[in-house]
Amino acid sequence: MSLLAWVAGGAVLAAALFVAAITIGFRAPRVRETGSPADLDLRAEVLSIPTVRSRRLFAWFIPAVGTAPAPAVVILHGWGANAEMMLPFAPGLHDAGFAVLLVDTRNHGRSDGDGVVSSMPKFAEDLSHAVDALRARPDVDAARIAVVGHSVGAAAALLCASRRNDIAACVSLSAFAHPENVMRRIMARGHIPYVPIGWLVNRVVEIAIGHRFAEIAPIVTISRVRCPVLLGHGTADVSVPVADARTLLACADASTCRLVELPGVDHGANGTMDRVTGPVVAFLSDVVQKRPA
Repeated sequence: MSLLAWVAGGAVLAAALFVAAITIGFRAPRVRETGSPADLDLRAEVLSIPTVRSRRLFAWFIPAVGTAPAPAVVILHGWGANAEMMLPFAPGLHDAGFAVLLVDTRNHGRSDGDGVVSSMPKFAEDLSHAVDALRARPDVDAARIAVVGHSVGAAAALLCASRRNDIAACVSLSAFAHPENVMRRIMARGHIPYVPIGWLVNRVVEIAIGHRFAEIAPIVTISRVRCPVLLGHGTADVSVPVADARTLLACADASTCRLVELPGVDHGANGTMDRVTGPVVAFLSDVVQKRPA
């Protein structure tokens, strides 16, 4: 075998290993629920919601108290999280008269797996199927369904809302403005040059998820959302700085989008979730609960 063939073969192998490493890196850690809504004295129904490729999503449905059909909220977790981690939102929303649906996306919690790669578009697909599941229920008002997402789930909520005209409101908590900038920050923290390494990683990721960032970035999708939007972001967030939320606000419809900055709240809202739930419940009560059934 010639030297040129050896070099070409080595280059192909190196490229394959590079792609494999990136793919494995986008495998979300799976954390299964250990608690339940019953821990908060909330009655819940366990659902199995169909999504794409015949996969099914684990979910808890907490019915509203009072006269049906009721307004409802779908709550979506972030990367490597699960429905249980979003349970702190349930009591306030339930007390405000909402039915609540907490969902595990594919490859998360107790939901089915679906390949190695998890992605924000997959989150959005699962969220859309969860909305469809609510719309089919007689105890839910199909005209008053809102979506709430955190982190990657927040970006997915914006993507989902940008594709549908039947979402009553969208709450985006700690969303990044653009995936390209996320990679730049990761590279900067590791003192790794964005060009060419970070740029190449992003191109491989685009191929792996089947979407170009320029089409699905929150900075783009938020301008297409037609329902009221609440952006919530902690000022102590070092993973995704609050500047991203301000950028999103500047790209949104000023008449329907508002931003709440949460002093001292970090990206995961660890120990500070109670400071996040209040503004969310107030917003949804104002724009969804009071909307005529």
